Formats: sequence, structure tokens, C-alpha cells
Amino acid sequence: MDDKFVEYPSNVPYSAVEAEVLAYWNEHEIFNKSLEERPADRIYSFYEGPPTVNGKPGVHHVFSRTIKDVVCRYKTMQGYRVPRKAGWDTHGLPVEISVEKKLGLKNKAQVVEYGDGEFNAEARALVYHHIDDNREGWGKLTERMGYWVDMDHPYITCTNDYIESVWWALKTIFDKGLIYKDYKIVPQDPKSETVLSSHELALGYKEVKDPSIYVKFKVKGTEEFLLVWTTTPWTLISNVALCVGSDIDYVKVSHAESGEVMILAKSRLQVLLEKNDEGESLWKVIAELKGRDLEGLDYEPLFTYMHPTKKCWYVTSGSFVSTEDGTGIVHIAPAFGADDYEIAKKYDLPMLQPVARNGCFTAEVSDYDGMFFKDTDPLIIRQLREAGKLYRKETITHTYPFSWRYDVPVIYYARESWYIRTTAIADRMVELNKTINWCPPEIGTGRFGNWLEDNKDWALSRERFWGSPLPLWVSENFVIGDDAASGKMFAIGSIAELRKGFIDIDGERLLLGDALDRELVALDLHKPFVDHIYFIRDGVRFNRTPELVDVWFDSGSMPFAQLHYPFENRDLFAQTFPADFIAEGVDQTRGWFYTMHAIASLIFDKPAYKNLIVNGHILDKQGHKMSKSKGNVVDPFETMERYGADALRWYLMVTSPPWRPKSFNTDEIEEEQRKFFRAFINSYNFFVLYANVDGFTFAEPSIAVHERSELDRWVLSCLNTLVGAVHMRMEQYDLTGAVRLINDFTVDDLSNWYIRRSRKRFWKSDMGPDKIAAYQTLYSSLETLAKLLAPFTPFLADRIYLNLNGVSKRESCESVHLADFPLPEISAIDRPLEQRMKKAQIITSLVRTMREKASIKVRQPLKRILLSVSDAEAREEYRLVDDIIMEEINVQKIEYIEEEGSVISKKVKPNFKSLGPRFGKDMKVLAEAIRIMSHNQIALLEKQGTLSLELDGKGFDILREDVEIMHEDIEGWLVASDEANGIMVALDTEMTEELQMLGLSRELVSRIQSLRKESGFDITDRISLSIQGSEKLLDAVKRNDVYIKAETLTTALITTHVDPSSAAAGRQETVNGEICWLSLEKYVS
Repeated sequence: MDDKFVEYPSNVPYSAVEAEVLAYWNEHEIFNKSLEERPADRIYSFYEGPPTVNGKPGVHHVFSRTIKDVVCRYKTMQGYRVPRKAGWDTHGLPVEISVEKKLGLKNKAQVVEYGDGEFNAEARALVYHHIDDNREGWGKLTERMGYWVDMDHPYITCTNDYIESVWWALKTIFDKGLIYKDYKIVPQDPKSETVLSSHELALGYKEVKDPSIYVKFKVKGTEEFLLVWTTTPWTLISNVALCVGSDIDYVKVSHAESGEVMILAKSRLQVLLEKNDEGESLWKVIAELKGRDLEGLDYEPLFTYMHPTKKCWYVTSGSFVSTEDGTGIVHIAPAFGADDYEIAKKYDLPMLQPVARNGCFTAEVSDYDGMFFKDTDPLIIRQLREAGKLYRKETITHTYPFSWRYDVPVIYYARESWYIRTTAIADRMVELNKTINWCPPEIGTGRFGNWLEDNKDWALSRERFWGSPLPLWVSENFVIGDDAASGKMFAIGSIAELRKGFIDIDGERLLLGDALDRELVALDLHKPFVDHIYFIRDGVRFNRTPELVDVWFDSGSMPFAQLHYPFENRDLFAQTFPADFIAEGVDQTRGWFYTMHAIASLIFDKPAYKNLIVNGHILDKQGHKMSKSKGNVVDPFETMERYGADALRWYLMVTSPPWRPKSFNTDEIEEEQRKFFRAFINSYNFFVLYANVDGFTFAEPSIAVHERSELDRWVLSCLNTLVGAVHMRMEQYDLTGAVRLINDFTVDDLSNWYIRRSRKRFWKSDMGPDKIAAYQTLYSSLETLAKLLAPFTPFLADRIYLNLNGVSKRESCESVHLADFPLPEISAIDRPLEQRMKKAQIITSLVRTMREKASIKVRQPLKRILLSVSDAEAREEYRLVDDIIMEEINVQKIEYIEEEGSVISKKVKPNFKSLGPRFGKDMKVLAEAIRIMSHNQIALLEKQGTLSLELDGKGFDILREDVEIMHEDIEGWLVASDEANGIMVALDTEMTEELQMLGLSRELVSRIQSLRKESGFDITDRISLSIQGSEKLLDAVKRNDVYIKAETLTTALITTHVDPSSAAAGRQETVNGEICWLSLEKYVS
């Protein structure tokens, strides 16, 4: 039986200790037990967002996974069963891109030539290779950082079961009449030639510089020009009309020198820049007219590449035209703009589309055939300039959407696509969003809420290869505008329904169900298999529409698709939906967060999740975005190997709230190790050292709290207050607030106050009730801290917990993660005791700061401090801790004063920024009155926060923020204050000979203690001590020999004066300027 506590190793890397703990977890299946030992009917539901299967984990993934793990471990310790199922996002462009690279395919056309069946077979093989390979990637990261999630049974979005649930969801939405096909201007990724949904579009905005040009369209049969502004010169080739606002005021202006005539909006005349020597515009208004007067006006086309068959090149009107920028005249290219497209429908304009889906110009535009649309801008501008059709060119900086996968500019393009009519439930989504606890709230109401308010129908279909097929079958005479009621289309929502379709095998038509049962084919809910399945209804053949489903619909379906709902696990789904908690990065606000919310609203009329934490971006330490090209990416494995996973997790939580962008700095990780980790581990090792000497194992009956010393009762009160406060923060999902509370208690209260002030109790030789109480108090504090820390630093917490319980056997849990999270013991909380000890701590801190300022060591005793306390009751509170204060700050006396004026001079300066808006013209006289405020007036303002002044019969109420209060020390005194706690302390710095001697003795004790430690003496060994020194030093020893002997466990003390003629023995030390030699040996009686 173990009867000795194990020291936490000080010379072993944190990562090595964590590896031992990890091996223990695996050997004893602690994660599985944390699930199995919690009741199955008390589930806390958590959803793990699926990372892309071929993505690589980075330090930002450690960030989001730490947040998830903290909450899930906490809830587990609260008694919940917290299933954590990993997932893989396996469809879409990331996989397709990898396959294209592997096969050497350059574009979509080459994929078609290669064959979609063969291509998808490669995609599937790649997916499962990565899933297996990720045991060393994602799997290694997950295990190494201590993130508990089931990666052995993940949900995989490309399985038939998962896709079947996706199909069920789409059929449910279809049956509500919310899926339709339309021809619209849509944002398109030209590289993949696929439509982007609004949430995908939001992921890729960049700040770019684009041309801003003013173009002259010549009015037919005249020498007048319509002045048009555009930032997309490449669209001018497809121009078919111009558009004005019918009620906008327009003008014709003539150039004073050239006679050239321009037409533009009256309020936009400032775009015409030419001026004469006097600074006056050279353009003169010669006529005014309304926009409606321009409608129908014909003009000459800029280019002649296109040959439309419909009437075009005339002025139209539209309500979207504004005069906020440009010229008030808009150029219309219907194939490349939503407003343009609507105008084209209104006026029956031709649709000129000389740009292919890959973003390159077609052969119709001979000069630019095969060129990428954005690359033609400078060439088109040059062509316009040479033709005399360019008025002016500028450059503007604005945001423009880029493909979130390929990083190429998005093109707005007219094409057919399938949509979900999310606008029909937009108001309901807004209502449901208000029930979600967003952390932070401003993202829920702002970024996400605004997104919902501005909802657009979900562009659902994708014309790619590897993804969930759209489960819609249409008749051969289906056209845009047909709906389900037309009988020309229907949705399939299950494999059972699909089995009723037909498939041709060797020229024979078979029911799919029969073919499957006879094993003539294998079911694969992907292209091209599903494309071969057709239905015959009322003699009409229905084929599947060839598109795929947006991959974001896949991931947004995970709440039910991961369980193959509704085909299986109905009860489990009812228990786990909506999720109690999710967490991902801020970039998912318009990604996974939105798609889950939209799908849940559409199908279940519920939110998909109740609580979520949004984490901000991880930046480098200069605040720049991390990227491989910049060489500033942090390797999470190297970081954890060097600092330990616990330190990384702690750093990510404690430095700032998760939702704020975090500048990653390893220096700060080291700082946290020095501050918190060292304080906690040193506190534990201090306990181990003395407990093992005294044979303490917590076998004795627990001493009642009320029978323990005030110091014990204080720290136990603080501990239980901490437990309650951590509970409150965690229930609010304020993880940073919780860790900071734990940090402050561990560093300030336990290590720097309780243990330091209790050292002499542990040094005592007798094992009396007071010493036992001290051991029990420190043990309970460490054990409770281990439990509080378990969600945040799971390795360190378990190591300490197991070390403690391995000896005491007080709890039977195999791991701290199988223990219950602490609950506060209300009877142990003593608020008045905490408050007065807090005051003692604050005063100690203030005085130590003043000592440092004056270069007076803490070991040097001083005469007194003065405390400004006017209230008798408050003064009595201070007197209860004045012995502690005097000992801590090393002063001989505390004196109390009612007025501060005897030791401190205060002056005030008016704060004009605060006073000005409130007092206006009276401020000058008021400011002078503030400058001459009396000490009593200043004190009253500080105490009450407000002060009434009367000047010339007029009253003014002055607030604390209206003035700046300055302190001036009086000679011989140092003054400091803590305004938040109403504490002002003055330190008497006068130094007497007696004080100097005592300071010298205390400094000497410190040197002797260091020599004891270096000489390898046990903490209980008594010594014989020899001191050879100056007359002044020996005089100090003589005056304070009792103190010196007691502090250093000296039984025999020999002092001799320094003999200049002979060599001294022992170690030479300089103590407060006095040279001495120290030698010691173990005392033998």
C-alpha cells in the first residue's frame, strides 16, 4: 500500500508527464468509462462539426477543440452523459481538387472526359485513405491535446446512410413547396464552374483594387454623350441598355472650350473635373430634364463583337438607380447582374453572354478569346481610350467576393439553379435565433442576426461530381416554373422509394429493388449510379436532374444524418436534438452555424442548438493572419511537445475570451507556466514534502472547519466561494472568467498567502491538531483545485488527483474525470473573514509596491503605517487582521487616522472633456472653483461620487469623472491607495538604528537558509552555525540572536570578528553592505 505522496517531477518536461497520463487513460479506458458511468437518460448533447477529410490540423483547431473539450468534460463531471461523435466532411471541392491533382486533370471538361464514375471511385478511395491516415493527423492531434471524442465510430458524409438522411430532409422541404428551379444571376466560382450559396459567398470577401472608369456612350444621331460609371469594364462588351431613375434630375452640360456635351445626374456634376484658372468648372449646364425624359433614347454600342437579334442599346429606367456614386446612369449587362437581369425581363432585352462558366471569354469576342474575364479589364480600358470613349480612369479599393476554395474572383453569372426558398421562413429563423444563447451575444444579434434579416434563397445545386446527388426526378418536358403540383417533378426521400425506380442492365429494364436483391448492382447513392435510375409514372419517364447538393447542406444535416434519422435512432435523436452546445470559429457564422439553423428551422421548426461559443481567429504575435506563404504558421505538435498540451490549452483560455482574435505568442505560454503552473505544482510539492516527513495520509478524522485556525477557515471560505463562482461562470459559458478565477485563487490566495503564512505550522515537530488541520486544509484545497482544473488542464489535474488519492484513498474514482465536479459547501463560507483578509492582502500589496519604489527591501523592518479609516466599525475590522498586516509588510505598528490630510496632499484638476458638454459657458468659472476645492470637499467627492458646488447663487453637481485627483506625498512618507476598495495607506520611511539592525538580521537569516538548502540539510535538521563578520553585523546578531536561532534551527551559534590578518572560513556573503563568512554543520548533541 502506498503511504508516500509522489512529488510532481520538476526536471521532466510537461509533455513527458502528459504522455504517462495519456497511457493511463488508454489502458484504463477512462473516456469510455466517463460515458458508461453516467446515466443514459441524462444526456448533454454536443455536436462536433465535421472537418474536411483531407484538411490538415493547425493550432486554430486546438483552440476550438479546447473550448469543446472544456465544456464536455465539465458537463460529464456534473453527471451528464456527453456523447461526442467525430465526423468527416467528405464531399465537395476539397476532395475533387486533390483527385484532379493526383490524376493530372486541369479542368471540369477533362474530368468529364475521364469519366465521372472513375473520378468518383478515386474520390471515395482518397476519402477513406485520409480517414485511415488521419489517425496520425487529426487523430494524433485529438489524442495529444486531450480532446475526448469518439473517432473510432465517426459519421462520414459520403456513406449511403448519411446521404439517405440528407435525401429525407430535402424531400421534407420539397413537400412543403420550398424547392424550386429558376434562372437567376448567381455568384459562381469560375474555377469549379459551380454556383456559390450566399453563405459560401460570405466566406471569401477580400479587399481589392479595381478600375473605376467613366465611359461616354454616344447618343444616336447627335454629338452628345451619356456618361456612365462602372467598376467592371469587362461587362461593357455585353452591354444592351443604359438605365436611369425616372424621377432623378439630369442635366446636359457643355464644355466651355471643346463644346462637348455630356448627360448625367445633376447631383453628380462633381465627377466632371475640368476647371479654368479661377477654379471654376469648364462645364456649363445647358438643359435640365427628368430621367423619364431620357427613356427610349437610342445610343451607339461601344463594341460590335455581339450581334443581338432583339432590340437593344437604348435608355431604360429602374428604381435601383441612385446618385450616391457614379453618374446616375447605369450600364446594363443582363447576364452579369441581378438588377440588369430584371431590367432585361421588363424590357425584353437580349441576353449577351460571351463569357463561359469558367470565366473566360468565348470566340465571339475575338480579341479576348480564352482570356479570364478580370484579366481583360486593362485591355478593354485601353481600347476605349484609343476609341475616344473613355472620359476618365481611376482606381478604387473595395471588398469583392473570391472563391473560398480556389481563391479566384467570383463572377456573377446568369444560369439555372435549384433553390430552397429560405426567404419564406426568414422571419421564423430570426425568432428562433433569439432563443439561442450566443457567446458572445453580439455575434448572434449582429453578424448572424443581420445575416438572417437579409436572407436570400439558398442556391442549393452544384454542377460537380463528388457529392450528395440532388434527389429530384423531372419529366422530359419539365421547364423552369414547374412545381410539384405540375406533376413534372418529384423528390425521393429514402432508399425504399428509390428501389421502386428502374435501371437498365444489359438492355433489360429492371426494378432497382430486384436488381439489388439479385446482387446485379451494388447500391451507391452517388453519380453516376443514381443517374441511371429512372421512373415511369403514367407513361412518362422521369430522370434525375444531374446536379449535386451544396456540401454545406451535408454538414448542416449532421444533427440527424449522423444517426441515420429518421430510419434509425428515433429515440436517441429526440434526446440529442437540439444540441445543448456547439462551438466553432467565427468563420462558421455564415457557414455551418447558418446551415444547421436553416435546416432545423425548415424541417423541425426548432433551432439546431441551444448554446454556442464562437472562437475568434488565431493570428501571429504581430496580429497578422497566419499563412504558409508568410511562414508564420504554428505547428501544434511542436508547441505541445515543447510546452505541453495543458499549458497550450490554459493559455488559449486565460489570455482573452475565446471570441476575440488572439495573437499567438509562445512567450505568453511560458509566462503562464511560470505564473500559474509553477504556483500550483509548487503548492502540491510543498504539501508532498512535509506530508511525507510527518507521515500524513489523511487517515485522521477530519477536523471540523469551525475548530480550525482563522487562516484555514479563510482559505476554505475562499475555496468554496471559488467553487460557486466557477460554477456560475461555466453555466454562463464564460470559460475565460472561470479560469481566471482559478488562477487568482491558486496564485494569490493559496500559494502566495495561505502556504507562505502557514509554513511555520508545517515546520513544527509535533503533529498536533493545528498541524493536522493545516494538512487537511491544504489537501482539500489541492484536491478541489484538481477537480476545478480537470476540464481545462486534464493531464495535470489527473496527475495531481491520482497522486493525492493514491495515498489517501478518500475517493474511489480511477480518474479525476470520473469524479463529480465540486459543489460549494455554503457553511464553510465566511464573507466577513474573506473581506477583511482581502483588505490585508491589498494593503500588503500597496506597501510592497511603495517599498519597491523607495528601494527598501521587505526584510527591512519599518516603524509604522497609517490607515485612513473614519468609520469605527471598519476600523475594528482592520484591527482583526492588523497582526497579519504588520507581519506581512514588516512594520512595527499600525496607526489609524480619520483624516488623510496629515500625510497626503490632494489636488484636483478639472476634466474638460466631461465638464464641457454639461456646463458650457459656465465651465470656466466652475473649473477655477474645482482647482481650489478643499481637502474635505475632495474626500467627500471620493466617498460619495458627487459633490454640490454653489457659485454666484447657482448650483452645480460635480461627478467623480469630472475631475482628476492627484496625490502628493509629504516628506518622510509614501502614500498609495486602492480606490476601488476605498483603501489609503501611508508608509513611514524613517530609518532608526534599531530598525537597521533588525533588517540586517533578517537579511542574514535569508542567506543562512539558502546555505542550509544548498548544503543538503533536511528541513528538520538542527545546525551549528559560525558567523565571522564586521562589528556592525555581529552587533545585529547579538541583538537578535533568539530570532536568528529560531528561524534557522540553530542550536549552537559562534560569532567572531573578522581578523584581517588571517583567512576566514566558510562562504563569503555581503549582507546590506556588511561582509561576513558563514559556515554550518549538522548539530550533534
